[in-house]
Amino acid sequence: MAELERVRVWGEALIRLHLDPTWTFGFDNAKRRAGACNYRDKRITVSRYLAARFDDDEIHQVLLHEVAHALAGHDAAHGTAWKRVARSLGYVGGTTHRGETAVELAPWVGRCPTGHVTYRHRRPTRASSCARCSRRYDERFLLVWTRREITAADRRAAVMPR
Repeated sequence: MAELERVRVWGEALIRLHLDPTWTFGFDNAKRRAGACNYRDKRITVSRYLAARFDDDEIHQVLLHEVAHALAGHDAAHGTAWKRVARSLGYVGGTTHRGETAVELAPWVGRCPTGHVTYRHRRPTRASSCARCSRRYDERFLLVWTRREITAADRRAAVMPR
């Protein structure tokens, strides 16, 4: 698992190497998104929760992904120009990460009648059914949502490498 201080050093080094000095690096509290590029603030951030569970190569790819966004510009999104820049930096991933998310920090837990479990970080606003049991909404697989308390200790534990 990546150590956060090492991730900070890599992020700052990539920014110094590829971007102008007004860009900065930091960590954010995202639970599902691995990284972000904020064009207005000229800031690249990485989720502290996901950095703690991804290995070094995965985090390096996240950093390259975000630096490619900064270089390609906002309008490039995940299009051809962004892909060209990302590949030139050595990025080998897709447009989104496929790694795990911080499900232990999701306050909403949904259970279907067959026993599958799903997690949400935001309160569910309408009825939904289990995606593993049916590709479409199906009342037979209606999710029952419960709220669990996420403590400060839970959040601290989520950033500790395992």
